[in-house]
Amino acid sequence: MYDVSTRKRALALAAQGRSINSASRQTGISRAAIRSWQQRLEPLPRMASPDPGPPADNQAYAYLLGLYLGDGCISAHPRGGGYYLRIACADAWPGLIQECREAITTVRPGIGVYALQKEGYKMVTSYSRHWPSLFPQHGPGKKHERAITLEPWQQEIVDTNPWEFIRGLIHSDGCRITNWTTRLVGGERKRYEYPRYFFTNLSGDIIRLFTDTLDHVGVDWKQANKQNISIARKASVTLLDTHVGPKH
Repeated sequence: MYDVSTRKRALALAAQGRSINSASRQTGISRAAIRSWQQRLEPLPRMASPDPGPPADNQAYAYLLGLYLGDGCISAHPRGGGYYLRIACADAWPGLIQECREAITTVRPGIGVYALQKEGYKMVTSYSRHWPSLFPQHGPGKKHERAITLEPWQQEIVDTNPWEFIRGLIHSDGCRITNWTTRLVGGERKRYEYPRYFFTNLSGDIIRLFTDTLDHVGVDWKQANKQNISIARKASVTLLDTHVGPKH
């Protein structure tokens, strides 16, 4: 968690006429965090309620948060009293299904997790009274039809574990593909292949969270269209290969 003096230094740079982008680059703090401090300087409690407390493991939480924002939902038990966290994981990626299950039990040790088979995917599911406290983005309707912002305590976890957050988002709503094109070499047209990552989401807010975090770790990206982010520069693809890698 960033202390108040660190927050004040970042805000002072912005107050001197520096852009938030400039203050972010100089301090290493994400733009989203600086923007949130302009609204509230003092840290909020880690959780709105002392029960169940903060995530047991911040690294696993950052990854699980990415999965939830991409392909997850929270729904109330029909008889009340608790909630189901559900994350859809395609059958094509058994490694992802296992990582999702492990992330849930690492974030909340001792909790039950099961995978319900659907057509073409498994719905990794866990029941708890407290999922809305851990994922306050929960709300009525679809995520892309409502505002999605991180609480300051969540943003600080993401700032500390940016690659795990990026990995969760790409594992849910992203992919690594091989693109190809042709070039004239010595008068002969030859096929040229290169790797590229894509991230696709209907929510502009979730797209912004993704790109803000890419900026934080120095990954170059382009917005292919309103719903798609492309990462194709060789150095940036290498970074993603090192920290994320293809789904498996």
